[in-house]
Amino acid sequence: MNKSVSEISTAQETQSKETTTVPFPLVLRGIERRFQQVEGELVVLDGVDLTIRDGEMVALVAPSGAGKSTLLQIAGLLEKPDSGEVFINGRACAKANDETRTLLRRLEIGFVYQFHHLLPEFDALENLLLPQMLRGLDTEKAKERALQVMNYLKIDHRADHRPAELSGGEQQRVAIARAVINAPRILLADEPTGNLDPDTAGHVFDALMGLVRGSGLGALVATHNMELAAKMDRRVTLRDGKIVDF
Repeated sequence: MNKSVSEISTAQETQSKETTTVPFPLVLRGIERRFQQVEGELVVLDGVDLTIRDGEMVALVAPSGAGKSTLLQIAGLLEKPDSGEVFINGRACAKANDETRTLLRRLEIGFVYQFHHLLPEFDALENLLLPQMLRGLDTEKAKERALQVMNYLKIDHRADHRPAELSGGEQQRVAIARAVINAPRILLADEPTGNLDPDTAGHVFDALMGLVRGSGLGALVATHNMELAAKMDRRVTLRDGKIVDF
């Protein structure tokens, strides 16, 4: 067993044994998040409940400042809620320590942002090799998988190009490939096509949807693009700090 898998197994033993009845990729229960301001307490999330199922794409549509990014940060184990529970693949994670949260992000969660955040000094292929090697995969196997994913996204011919040499759509396809390269259970995307023109955004979104459908992972996608939101399985919004159907 490679080291990273051993570490995650050991770390998970220290976590709460509470699990959901069915191990969906992502379940949020009673999530609350508050911030103290000069004028008083700001309640951003007030008892959020949400379930993401295998192969499901859920659009999170809400105005700026409603708490979309905070919700994604908590779902992605980048921020802890004030109360409530986050279940990743059936495992309660809200109170997990930093080491465990890091390992869970590496193995179970993929992230796509509005900006690609690719490492500029590495080419597209190398940007996909690094997360796999951090997981413990050897270089040849990592390269084989990277090229398979790039081929699926129709960017394998750009494998040896650095981010600055790629178009905006190509950069975002590489970012999507990086997000799914370790076969996560859940994909969290924050305005993944926000920096792209409408035609390119449509192509990139179709590629993202194809990956979700083909791999069976669950996806929560924050977006202002109503045309793209309409293509997803469900649309939800944040109202008064709670998730409701949109």
